[in-house]
Amino acid sequence: MATGGVVSDLDKGDVLGPVEYTLSPFVVREYSHAVEMHHPCFQGRQGDLVMPPTLIHLDKLRLYRHACPGGTGASARIHFEYDAEVFEAVRVGDRLSVRGEITDRYAKNGREYAVLEMKLTNVDTGRLVMRYLDRVILAYRSASRAA
Repeated sequence: MATGGVVSDLDKGDVLGPVEYTLSPFVVREYSHAVEMHHPCFQGRQGDLVMPPTLIHLDKLRLYRHACPGGTGASARIHFEYDAEVFEAVRVGDRLSVRGEITDRYAKNGREYAVLEMKLTNVDTGRLVMRYLDRVILAYRSASRAA
């Protein structure tokens, strides 16, 4: 169990969070601008703004910061695959709770992988609004290690 340690030490069964927050218009607009999502629902009037599905990447970082105050660890993560299921729109001002669990950690071809399943719920309604599955490479064999 690596909660309280570093991200690269996370192991199967580790639970991250829950962490609660309120979705702000600033975050939606700035993120959407950075990833070139210029639709009015992401950069229009405050009352009309919704969370882009990929914004859940920030929730992953929020969980890592909360659960692993030691930082990333000995090697940087490589985020290479994710799947997001959106069940309903998330609007600016919604109070949200995110929780994650490391559902798998394994080695393959000299690389260490971890799978994080996150669930985002609306605090006021109690409904699951998004599920996110994230697969990362935590460590990989360098040329010097391979020799």
